[in-house]
Formats: sequence, structure tokens, C-alpha cells
Amino acid sequence: MRIALAGLATSHPYTDARTLRADPATELVVWEPDPERLDRFRAEQPDAVVVPDLGALLATAPDGVVLTVPTSGVPEALARILDRKLPCFVNKPAAATRDQLGRLESVVTRAPELVLTSSVLRFAPAFAAFEVPREEVLAVRATVRHDVGLWATGYNPWQDEPTVGGGTLVMMGLHGVELLVALLGPAVRLVGAAATVRRHRGLRSEDTGLLAVQWDDGVPGTVEVLGVSQGEAYEVTVHTAAGERRVVLRGGADELGYRATVDAFLDMVRGAPSPVSWAQTRAVLEILTSARALA
Repeated sequence: MRIALAGLATSHPYTDARTLRADPATELVVWEPDPERLDRFRAEQPDAVVVPDLGALLATAPDGVVLTVPTSGVPEALARILDRKLPCFVNKPAAATRDQLGRLESVVTRAPELVLTSSVLRFAPAFAAFEVPREEVLAVRATVRHDVGLWATGYNPWQDEPTVGGGTLVMMGLHGVELLVALLGPAVRLVGAAATVRRHRGLRSEDTGLLAVQWDDGVPGTVEVLGVSQGEAYEVTVHTAAGERRVVLRGGADELGYRATVDAFLDMVRGAPSPVSWAQTRAVLEILTSARALA
């Protein structure tokens, strides 16, 4: 099996590559325009085949593609991948602004069964096993703890730029929104958003945010985005009349869902449709892009 890594713009494809190479029969082909990021990848994956551009990558006839480029470039790159009828996993976020979402949707609707884009947390084993009967749900809350102080040093500035990667509200908020949509479904809308800088001066975006959402049946929800944190953890709390039900996600790649996400993508490579419908993905991105515009 040959898997193409189109871009190394975040930390995720490095983890994806380690997971993919757990099967020695998997061959990796990679394209990344930044020489430092490519050198880091070569050091970790010396057997990977390196090519100079996306066209050359697709010319190697891969069986599937992991796409990780700055968010503003996702629609155009994905269109070229879908032209080849290749299954594609797009590392988050696939859209950060309303314009990006419009361009992305026009591409994805060509072949939604070939596109998976999601927070890996949706596939985390502890979350996959977490269930609360819908009729018991009074309200829900997701809390995202992931420090973004590195961005204040100038690292990966496109992620921190609201008009490109969406900043903390989108980049980190996606995890919380994804979990709530996975739990309660896509019939949900944004009802409020706020963002501020509390600690990491020099950011282009924010280090703290809040999104308020509501499902069509009236269930309210909140997503707390805490980009000032001494550790990485993700929590979903469901309020019921009997009390709180909670799941906390932390730990390594397996616990956070990276391996299960790659497994879901490989199922697509073998012919299965995307396990996350475009309706769910669009609901997540609609909330995030609306929050970005509001905040």
C-alpha cells in the first residue's frame, strides 16, 4: 500500500506517518515545500520517497492521501486529489473562514464518500464508548485544554492567523465542537462566541475563547477553548437530571484517537465510504467559521 502525505504543515502528519509505518508493507511518499519540516520528516522516516510538488506526488499513483496544508490551500489541493478519485484524510481544520468553507463545499460535494476530515478525538476509544441517552440530556459542555504559547514566538504563523488557519478559536475549538456534534448530531447552530488574550501576548488571534451552541430540539451547549494550559486534555460533560456524565481524553496517540483515525482512513483506502458524513463535518465547520466571523 502506498500512502501519500501531501504537506506537513502541522504536527499531525508526523504522528500519522508513525502510525502508518507500524505496517512495514506501507510505503510513504511525501511532499512538503518547507525544507526544515521536510528534513525533520526525513530524519523520522528515512525510507519515505520525497517528491518536489503535489503533481509529482499524485503521479506516484498512491492508494490514498493524507492532506495537511495551510487551511486556505485545502480546497484547491483536495480538488486535485479527488480528480484522481483518491480517498483523502484532511487534517484539521479543513476550513477556517466562510469563504474557505464555501470553496471547500463545492469540492467535497463531488465525492463526499472519499473525504474524511475530523478531529482525531472523535475516534478516541474512550469517547467512542461514551453514550448518554438523548432524552436524558439537559445541556452539554466541551472543554479544550491545549497551550498555544508556541504561536506567540512566531511558530507556524498561518495557524494563528484568523483569516488563514482560524487562530485558537478554530484550531483548538474544533476539537470541542467535533465532540459535541459527534455526540448529539449536526442539527445545531452557533448562538454566541467570545475570544480574548489572557496570557500569550503577541498572538494574532486569541488564547481563550467560548462558543455557545444550540441544537434544534433545544439542548444548549458550550465549548470552552483554553489555550493557556499546563497540559493537554479534552473533556465532555453531559448534564442530566441525575447528575453529570463525563469523559476525559488525554494521553498518547492511541488514547487521543490518532491510531483509530488512521485505521478509519485505511478502511476508506480499502473501499469503505468516509465514516463521517459531510453533514456532520459541515455542521462543525459552519459553527467554527461563524464563531470566527463573530469573535
